[in-house]
Amino acid sequence: MNETLRAQQYALARHLRDPQRHAPPPGVEARRLKVYRELFYGAIEGLLAGSFPVMRQVLGEQRWHARVRDFYASYRCQTPLFTEIAETFVDYLQRVALDAPWQLELAHYEWVEAQLYLSDAEDPAHDPGGDLLAGEPLLSCVARVLAYRWPVESIGVDYQPTAAPASPSLLLVYRDARLQVRFARLAPMAYRLLMEQGTGRERLQALGGNVQQGLVLLEALREQGVIVGTI
Repeated sequence: MNETLRAQQYALARHLRDPQRHAPPPGVEARRLKVYRELFYGAIEGLLAGSFPVMRQVLGEQRWHARVRDFYASYRCQTPLFTEIAETFVDYLQRVALDAPWQLELAHYEWVEAQLYLSDAEDPAHDPGGDLLAGEPLLSCVARVLAYRWPVESIGVDYQPTAAPASPSLLLVYRDARLQVRFARLAPMAYRLLMEQGTGRERLQALGGNVQQGLVLLEALREQGVIVGTI
């Protein structure tokens, strides 16, 4: 590539990412530059707004756009896929001073929701009607068991905690048969049951739980499609 052209392209890219710090390359019409700036930033902001709607609402327009502009200007994204931009934003938040102490966990929670909604993953080979005590329960490929310090499922414009609760938020996030992403709060026993390895009976015995009560829970999760069978 011609070195002059390369230099012009880099100058243009730096200006589009951070026009406050980098001057545009000479000879480019100001009107055209404005169109490019708005188009490129608007594309990234729109993708992030769709993936993190709660964060955008909670931060408000000014703080939200300041955060997105800093991401756009400073984060060196390696993926060429628009569907992976939300994940890179979560990675970016791990490297910067946060706007709120729960911001990173809220971002991760919203990213999981977006990931499950878009997922085209398929479950491995399994027995849909398998014995949930004798076999190993298989969690759906579009279900996640999560634990957070902050009550991310409740954070919103009207609720922005300043101190983390004594107990963590244990959540099951899953995509149902109608392709809707839902969440359910988990009791500590249910969380540990889903996180354990082994057959259903082995899991319940390891936890010291009532086997029949545990089987009722496992069957209920199979009816919801959260557990798809056994392996």
